[in-house]
Amino acid sequence: MTERYDIAVVGAGMAGASLAAALAPQARVLLLEAEERPGYHATGRSAAFWTESYGGPAVQPLTTASGPFLAAHGFLTPRGALTIARAGQEAEVEAFAARFAALGVAVDMLDGPAIAARVPGIRSAWTRGAYEPDCRDIDVAKLHQHYLAAARRGGAELWCSARLTTARRDGGGWRLDLADGRHARAALLVDAAGAWADGVAELAGLRPLGIAPLRRTVVQLRTTPPPSPRLPLVLDLSETFYFKPESGRLWLSPHDETPSPPCDAAPEEIDVARAIERLGEVVEWQVERVEHRWAGLRSFAPDRLPVYGFDPACPAFFWFAGQGGFGIQTAPAAAALAAALITGGAAAIDPAPYSPARFR
Repeated sequence: MTERYDIAVVGAGMAGASLAAALAPQARVLLLEAEERPGYHATGRSAAFWTESYGGPAVQPLTTASGPFLAAHGFLTPRGALTIARAGQEAEVEAFAARFAALGVAVDMLDGPAIAARVPGIRSAWTRGAYEPDCRDIDVAKLHQHYLAAARRGGAELWCSARLTTARRDGGGWRLDLADGRHARAALLVDAAGAWADGVAELAGLRPLGIAPLRRTVVQLRTTPPPSPRLPLVLDLSETFYFKPESGRLWLSPHDETPSPPCDAAPEEIDVARAIERLGEVVEWQVERVEHRWAGLRSFAPDRLPVYGFDPACPAFFWFAGQGGFGIQTAPAAAALAAALITGGAAAIDPAPYSPARFR
């Protein structure tokens, strides 16, 4: 017997889990996860932080609106974020700070000595910085489990090892066939498949939007001296690195964005080497050992904004994809916005900038 649902959500990472939690009290929801466990790909590999400038001004409303929920439920711990610039980039970093300050983001300008006080051992080339005191670390695993539990309490069903193979319109809804032989029917199909989002649309007979997976590398380093637990998240204004402390070690990324097919991403040695080389241009610390390395896929639409909304060619298909590297810090607001669009409720944030119709 084929099970019937109001809504089938493809993908049980942070995007799918958060939306399922928002929808489950109002509809019968099926959450489909291709892997043996949810959150295996991008969600489980994130060095996530909540900082209002990350993702740019068009993403900032989603990040800011998500902050109170994340704080109230204990998912955030203080960190601070410092975007640094070299000599000659003073005008650029001041424009960066002014742009976000105008949006209500707390930003303080720092000179070289003030930067050195927050990042001991920093090289003298880094002379100007923009400090965001409200930046926080996010407990990604705890947040993801919160949403999965909330979805389950609301009545949503989670099917793992449930890779979608066909999606056909049938009697006003969808007939969904899975690789393990199971079947389901749903009135609405939600595409929250991350790197696989365009592929899900193609299975449903719809035109892809050009959502591109890009590989991001992170390494865990043992350094001398070890990073202070009070070290802020340090980002480069030119977007060539970021790093932060984690349990006595340093988490470092070369801020790579290498095009990749949807896959179980793995780090490349050249990206690990590039990360360490860039760290040496920033601080005088010694890298003693690379203890761990990993990579994940961050998926972007062509304009690098998320895609939330009904497909213009098919009102029974809803896009919830293209969250790039900011999907976790925006999850509460994004899920609330998408749930409002699906159920006809009032949206607290203007959905127009994120509509898939912008690509048609």
